[in-house]
Amino acid sequence: MPRPTLLVAEPEPSQALSVRKLVLESAKFNVLTAHSTREALDMFHMFPKISAAVLVGDDGVDCNAVAEHIKASDTKIPVVFLTARIGGHCRDADYNLPSGEPETLVDLVRSLIGDPRAQDTPSPS
Repeated sequence: MPRPTLLVAEPEPSQALSVRKLVLESAKFNVLTAHSTREALDMFHMFPKISAAVLVGDDGVDCNAVAEHIKASDTKIPVVFLTARIGGHCRDADYNLPSGEPETLVDLVRSLIGDPRAQDTPSPS
């Protein structure tokens, strides 16, 4: 069974996106990345079978536009919005989290779509 795939859209410098991608990949998720609303929508068109979307920040990624587009295609795909801005909110996201602890994000995503580490466990012979 393939591992769950996340679409992560983050307008921050490449290093920030690379760190978030590394954290999620270390948790055994496959990660597709985008730096803008347009890239996120293009990536979703190329890979519509994502397991969840993580949209980061308040500038460069229009969370509502991306979430609305994803939900129009498949209402079961969870959308998580991360923001460091106090009171930051994405109306069309399923979950709004203050960006911060990577563990919080990983735990939330695991609770939404399952833990891919369980797929790596060898079955007893």
